[in-house]
Amino acid sequence: MFVQMRKWVVTEGNSDKILKRFKKKPEDGPSLIEQREGFLGRELLVKKTRRGDEEVIMMVRWESEEAWKAWEKSPEHIAGHRAKLKDGKPPQPEYIVSMEHGGYIVVD
Repeated sequence: MFVQMRKWVVTEGNSDKILKRFKKKPEDGPSLIEQREGFLGRELLVKKTRRGDEEVIMMVRWESEEAWKAWEKSPEHIAGHRAKLKDGKPPQPEYIVSMEHGGYIVVD
């Protein structure tokens, strides 16, 4: 199994903006990624904080690294990112402090 992880640090009170972007609504039916061969599931996690910056983690599980790479190179995925470009670059909302991502092979 392969897991793609993204972690956003956002300013206080803004974790819901990240969640809204990725949270699935049942009435919308399966998303493009959910229909992709090798997709196993996705979880959104929010770190509880009393005040200050907040963290949101998204974990996307795949059968294999090859399945994830096929999604990354797919026309549907590329088109989705191109639609969000502004002047050739993705816009960076002011509430995002930082973003990290990485891929992990599940060993046990």
